[in-house]
Amino acid sequence: MERFTISLDEALAKQFDELIAARGYSNRSEAVRDLIRGAIESDRQRDPPAGHCVANLSYVYNHHERELAERLTGLQHDHHDLTVAALHSHLDHDNCLESVILKGSTAAVRQFADALMAERGVRHGKLNVIALEAEQHHAHDEHGAAHVHYRPAR
Repeated sequence: MERFTISLDEALAKQFDELIAARGYSNRSEAVRDLIRGAIESDRQRDPPAGHCVANLSYVYNHHERELAERLTGLQHDHHDLTVAALHSHLDHDNCLESVILKGSTAAVRQFADALMAERGVRHGKLNVIALEAEQHHAHDEHGAAHVHYRPAR
């Protein structure tokens, strides 16, 4: 671990300590690390899509909307190479919340998410993208096929 010191005025330090307590952090260091990770990922999101990612696409839709549920399911099937899993929850008699886990090239994931969120009747669409970096190509044993594992970028 590398250590560094920061100086905060008393009011800002008090607000930060309140934030730490509200979020359940046990110390300032972990809170600062999460803030830095968030800032780096936010900055990365502004770059043109590159590399691979894992993402969560969440949205709300009215399941009574004409053929919308079928269109959304069709889009997921059309992109089965990106769609890892989907969670469907009934919010009330009309509205459903779906959360879809995606994995693939960042450009393809963003394009799919944009297309799905643009469907008439989809509301509150939000895509959370986490950049991945490739580890070495390898096989798990002498009979296994060589492949790549992706892990979250640091």
